[in-house]
Amino acid sequence: MNFIPTDKIFLIGMMGSGKSYWGKKLSERLHFDFIDLDEELVKEEGRDINKIFQESGEQYFRDKETELLNRFIVEKEGFIMATGGGVPCFNNNISLMNNHGITIWLNESPEIIFRRLLPEKIHRPLLKELNNEELFDFILLKLAERKAYYRKAKYIIKSTEITDTFNNNLISL
Repeated sequence: MNFIPTDKIFLIGMMGSGKSYWGKKLSERLHFDFIDLDEELVKEEGRDINKIFQESGEQYFRDKETELLNRFIVEKEGFIMATGGGVPCFNNNISLMNNHGITIWLNESPEIIFRRLLPEKIHRPLLKELNNEELFDFILLKLAERKAYYRKAKYIIKSTEITDTFNNNLISL
């Protein structure tokens, strides 16, 4: 797999797919800034994502994501961005990211995502009340809803390819 040169790389995929983990590794290797869009949104708002949803609603949250995404695209160069799982699915963000950089879908299996989210679910507002079966069903449902958007990524990396791709091919940017 050969990647085209760019200074903006967007990692998309489900929560638990490794966007933050691989984004940090890749940013170190390429000497790019790492941006976690969710963390930046929380900083800007001064409240956590759960509070934003509760107090202002999902549409407000999605619009703020898009506003921040646009700001980083215009104002920054040389970054790897871990987007929230829903970012590509709203406000035509997938096209925006494709037009301004490389999008990479980290396509982990539902089973791997489940194993990763299980110990973290207490820290994730959308997941903390779910039992194991409900968590797995949630993952399947969200993946089914989002797959059409994720598939629009310029590159799709299967979980078995992640290490080799990031360690070998992508480094040739």
